[in-house]
Amino acid sequence: MAVNETDLEVLPVIADRWSPYRFDGREVEDDKLRRCLEAARWAASSFNDQPWSWIVARRQDGEAFEAMLQCLLEANRDWASRAGVLICTVIRTNFSYNQKPNRVALHDLGAAAAQMSLQATSMGLQVHQMAGVNLSQVRGQYQLPEGYEPATAIAIGYADEREPNTDAEQVLEDRQSGVRERTPLKNQVFMDAFGQSAPWL
Repeated sequence: MAVNETDLEVLPVIADRWSPYRFDGREVEDDKLRRCLEAARWAASSFNDQPWSWIVARRQDGEAFEAMLQCLLEANRDWASRAGVLICTVIRTNFSYNQKPNRVALHDLGAAAAQMSLQATSMGLQVHQMAGVNLSQVRGQYQLPEGYEPATAIAIGYADEREPNTDAEQVLEDRQSGVRERTPLKNQVFMDAFGQSAPWL
């Protein structure tokens, strides 16, 4: 996968990050996995409440990995089965310090997942985040207590850089190799009124 062509210079790890559909089936070293989780642990969060949790299944965990794979929607299972690690993410819906609803819990989870992704990229791994999860199955499979909600899934592993050998692999290769685009800053960054592009862009 080519480096992303950003409009402005950014940290190399940001330009190098992408979301593969083809993993090569290798296990992820425990030290690298721990460092990914440590990077996530240091994400900023409202009131430092850190409302995220990670349920982790490594490829070498066998039955546990297969059980988590079955929590993904069918469209994600085939390609995710080649990842080295699968993670189901969970948020605590209330602040721990006052038990009031935390309306930014998902935001904080996203910040932690982004840091995890960039740490992974820095070590030669790639991360693919998924919304395609059977939330009720996650809740039941992992016996989530009241006040906690399943959110997303994450696949971590080594991207398969080999030429596709099958039609199915070619489909995934085509899917991940298309032109990558981002909305221009002028359509996202406003001043004075919503939709009015900031002139300094």
